[in-house]
Amino acid sequence: MTKRISLNIETREFTLEPADNERLLSLCGPFDDNIKQLERRLGIEINRRDNHFKLTGRSLSVSAAADILRHLYVDTAPMRGKIKDIEPEQIHLAIKEFRVLEQNAESVPDYGKAVNIQTKRGVIKPRTPNQAQYIANILDHDITFGVGPAGTGKTYLAVAAAVDALERQEIRRILLTRPAVEAGEKLGFLPGDLSQKVDPYLRPLYDALFEMLGFERVEKLMERNVIEVAPLAYMRGRTLNDAFIILDESQNTTIEQMKMFLTRIGFNSKAVITGDVTQVDLPRNMKSGLRHAIEVLNKVEEISFNFFHSEDVVRHPVVARIVNAYEAWEEADQKRKAEQAAERKREALAQAAGQQEQP
Repeated sequence: MTKRISLNIETREFTLEPADNERLLSLCGPFDDNIKQLERRLGIEINRRDNHFKLTGRSLSVSAAADILRHLYVDTAPMRGKIKDIEPEQIHLAIKEFRVLEQNAESVPDYGKAVNIQTKRGVIKPRTPNQAQYIANILDHDITFGVGPAGTGKTYLAVAAAVDALERQEIRRILLTRPAVEAGEKLGFLPGDLSQKVDPYLRPLYDALFEMLGFERVEKLMERNVIEVAPLAYMRGRTLNDAFIILDESQNTTIEQMKMFLTRIGFNSKAVITGDVTQVDLPRNMKSGLRHAIEVLNKVEEISFNFFHSEDVVRHPVVARIVNAYEAWEEADQKRKAEQAAERKREALAQAAGQQEQP
C-alpha cells in the first residue's frame, strides 16, 4: 500500500515473507543497527512490527530502502541450516549503489547489467559506473590501467575478472605480481622460498582469491602453477601466453620495470595494471613507471585507462572523506609551493636588477 503525502514525500508499507524472527534479526542487525543506518544515510523513517515495515521519506529514498530490505532479506535465507548475518558493510554498499544509480540514471542506462562477474561465491557486480566501465575495459582490451585511491575496488575487480576468465577457460593461468619496493626488490636476502618472500606484498591479491575460489582450491591451483605469484623482478626474460596478469601497486615501478612488464605480455593474454599515483614509495629522484606510462601510452588504442575518484570508494564512508581531505591538502600544498617558487624568482630578478644598477 502506498500513500502520497506532499512535496514528493511518500509512505510505503510492505511485508517480508516468510515471517522468520531469526532472519529478521539478521536483516535488522543487533539493536536494529542496519535499520538505523538506512534511516540515517537515506534520510527516511522506518517503523517495523514483526515482518511488516512502514517507510516514510523522499520517494526515491523510500523506494531504494524498500528494494534494499527485500533483496537483503532474500540473502538471509538459510544455507545448510545456517542464516547469514547481514553486515553493516552490505548496507553501506547497497546505499552506495543506489546513490550512484540515482546520480547517473540517464548517463549510464545499462550500468551493472552487462558486466557482472560470476564466481564461486556468487555474482560480483560493479558498484559505480566507473567500476562498470573498468570491467568493460578489461573485457574489451588486452591492457587496462586502473588508477585511483585505495578502496575503489580496482584490484579486487581485476582479480574477479581474472577468476572469471579462468573459469571460462579463456586463459590457462593467472599471474599476480607487484614491485617489492619495501624490500628493495632484493628478495634473495630475505628468508624463505619465493612464495614466502613475496607473500606479505601480495596479501590483498591472495585475500581476493581466497574469497572467490576458496582456500583449498587456490592452494591446489598454485601447486599446479595455474595461479602463480612472483615479484616483478622475476618476470624479466619471460613471455606470458594464455595468461591473465595483474600488476598491483604499479606506482612503485620504475620506468624500466614498467616497460619490461608490458613487453612480457604474449598471445591471448590480458594485463591489468593497478596503482595510486599519490602513494609512490620510490626515491624522490626516481619517476614512477605508472606516471610515465600514463603520459606515454594514453593514445595507444589497444590500451585503456580508468581513473577512479573518491565517489568510487566502496569501503567505509569515512574513507571517501579521507581521500577528499588528502586531495584538497595536496592541491593546496602544490599551490603554496608554486607561489613560493614564484616569489623566490621575483626576488632573484629584483636582486639581479639591483646589482646591474650599481656603478
